[in-house]
Amino acid sequence: MFLDQFHRVEEGRVRITAEQASRFAKQMAGDYNPIHDPDARRFCVPGDLLFSLLLAKFGLSQCMTIRFCGMVGNDVPLIFEALEEPDENGVSLLVRDEAGKVYLTVERSGDTTHDEEVVANFTRQYIAFSGRNFPHYLQPLMLEKGVMFNPARPLVIYDSMGFCFERLDIADLHLDFVRSSLEVNGKRGDTLLEFGIHDGEQCIGSGSKKLVVSGLRDYCAETMDAFVESFEALKREAEA
Repeated sequence: MFLDQFHRVEEGRVRITAEQASRFAKQMAGDYNPIHDPDARRFCVPGDLLFSLLLAKFGLSQCMTIRFCGMVGNDVPLIFEALEEPDENGVSLLVRDEAGKVYLTVERSGDTTHDEEVVANFTRQYIAFSGRNFPHYLQPLMLEKGVMFNPARPLVIYDSMGFCFERLDIADLHLDFVRSSLEVNGKRGDTLLEFGIHDGEQCIGSGSKKLVVSGLRDYCAETMDAFVESFEALKREAEA
């Protein structure tokens, strides 16, 4: 499985090193958010890696809502758990540590497929879409709203995502970007990225991803242009 190189299992616990997490972010998603660098002071495992591992274990359901509740650090032993019955909030899957701290919850409904090709294809498609947060989607939104994050400490946090399929018998699955929006509330911004799910030319579902941007300040084109150029240079260097 293509995810094998980004985690290991020891005594029934999933463990992800900072190096594995960083490679996943850069190689699979093209995500160069400094928060995923192994030496980052506030390092965290990419939420998309946790989500991908969860799909591989429990399958892809027609409707899923995923919420990220905490930041997973380096090499934390994780338990991927399926509840016998959904809890009072409708949660049926979760990722937690041995102390009981929950990092991710899932509400799901409808049919579930464990077809490895379908699950892996959706996973790859979503990772590619999700990894284009910055600068593709976020920078134009910040420009439009006249705000930007602190370039010395960009804090963009994955809040939640969800999607619904009309059916799961899919021959030619692909995701397409639909629209994006940014709601500013003081120094905080809530970003919504929406996508369509297609089987060939037919739209068979939709989904969205929510990001929280903290530490907003007035937009400075010179500063942001320099940050974007630095970001793109890192990406070109890694891909060379």
